[in-house]
Parts: sequence; C-alpha cells; structure tokens
Amino acid sequence: MQRLSLDQPIPEALRGAVVALGNFDGFHLGHQAVVGRAVQRGAHERRPVIVATFDPHPVRHFKPDVPPFRLTTLDQRQRLFEHAGADAMLVFQFDGTLASTTAEDFVAKILGEKIGAAAVVTGEDFTFGKGRGGNAEVLRELGKGSGIVAEAVAPINLDGELVSSSRIREALQAADPHTATHLLTRPFAIEGEVIHGNKRGRELGWPTANMKLGNYLRPAYGIYAVRARLADGHDLDGVANVGQRPMFEPEELLEVHLFDFDGDLYGQQVEVDLHHYIRPEAKFGSLEELAAQIGRDAEQARELLKR
Repeated sequence: MQRLSLDQPIPEALRGAVVALGNFDGFHLGHQAVVGRAVQRGAHERRPVIVATFDPHPVRHFKPDVPPFRLTTLDQRQRLFEHAGADAMLVFQFDGTLASTTAEDFVAKILGEKIGAAAVVTGEDFTFGKGRGGNAEVLRELGKGSGIVAEAVAPINLDGELVSSSRIREALQAADPHTATHLLTRPFAIEGEVIHGNKRGRELGWPTANMKLGNYLRPAYGIYAVRARLADGHDLDGVANVGQRPMFEPEELLEVHLFDFDGDLYGQQVEVDLHHYIRPEAKFGSLEELAAQIGRDAEQARELLKR
C-alpha cells in the first residue's frame, strides 16, 4: 500500500479516487463502516480508494499539553486500511496552515485540485476547515462545484451506545480491554521497539521485552494477558506489566514476558495485544514475593489466553 502526503503530487493512477476522510484513530467499527463504504463505491465505479487521515491528531495541534491519547500509530493504521481494501493512505500533516484553511479551500484546492477526488466518504459527524466551518452537509454542497460527490455514513450503535474512540479510551482506562476489543473488532495493541532495560526481570527469572508507550493512550496500569506479534510474523502468548514498576525506579514501560521464548528482540518492532486485565500494579515486601506473584500471574494469563 502506498503512503501519500500533499508534499508530493498524487500519482496519476490514484487521481479520480474515492477518498474516505476522517481521523480514523483506532479504526473501530464506525471507521470501518466509512472505509468499507468507500471501498464498495470504488469497486462499483472502478476507481482506486484512498483513506485520508490526520497526523498529528487535530486535538494535539490545538491542545499540545493534553496527555497521550492515540489508539493507533500511522503504521498500524496503514496495515488496517490495507486489510480493509484501500489502495493508499494519505496523511494530512495537521499544522497551522491546514488549521487555517477554510472549508471552501479545503474542498476546492485540496480535495479537488491536489488530490483529484471523484467522491468523498465521511462519517456524519465529520467536521473540517477553519473553525470547523465544514461538516457533511457543507461538504456535499461545496463538492458540487469541484465535481466531487460527497457521502456521509451514519454512526454505528452497539449495545445501546454509539461506537466512538472516546468510548474505547474510557474502557481501556477503566481496565476493561474486553469492551475495547468489542468496539475495535480486535484487541487494543501497543507497538514499539524493544529497548534495553535494567535486567530486573531476568534476575527474577522472568525476562521481559521492554517498550516505551510513546503517544499511545495509557490504559489502566497493571498486569495483562497478552499476545505479541514479532517482526518475523510469529505470534506468542505472554504476560505483561503496563505502568511504572512500583518495586523499582519509577519508569513508565510496557514489559512483556513471552512464554516459551528465549531469543534476542532488542531493536525489533513488536506489537502487543492487550487481551485480559489481571490485576493492578502492586508493591511487595520482597523480590521473592514479587517473583512468586509473577508466576501466578503467568499461570492465570496462560489459562485466560487458552479460552
């Protein structure tokens, strides 16, 4: 799948595309409906499909001091969009220039001239342009002047509530990864480079692969049953701690012990799915007590993942 930006011309083969437009952070059921409709339309009209997303998230531009809240990285979104059937991902660099672009200019100059879109599919609640001056109805009207057909997809209602990234974030922060999985259609996953630690886990008999949390939302701190995807494509079960390690020098990390694995992962990209929440972080009276508890956590994780 191609990754595009407005810094370079859109390839001629992708002009006249159907564009799915939104933040798509998390790519939950509602986002999947928007992209799915774009893919369906593209197939019917024999047009390529581009999924356009924003990075950084507009909230980060307007409120740079808010805590990390991302549910996916660009790399993760690209894989998800490709799996959904899109031909390319277009990344809008959200900066002062884009923030000050009027709705009229966004449609005519960006969607029309730069991208050459034939059709645009959004969610019904999508807003765009300076001061959020554009919405789905405005896009429909402005699109007519640029030869763009605009279509809005209704939000998805699940269990009596709308599916949203906010709802997923709330579930993860409430130690409820099962609800997040239900809304995402897959477990929430943290991907990062395995870094060197202080080898405390190895000393305790439970070596870990350690990763920084970066721009991801911080889920509830604690112990999780996890499944990790290695760079070579293998999936391995494990038990992980997300948090600040109350027994040692405080450092916010994702620390993953992989079952039945003995290898060197330093410098590799690993993606870790959070399947089940086991317990909060805790401080123990001794390292021996900690090691014994990790053993119990690991056994519980194995049993949960077998189900």
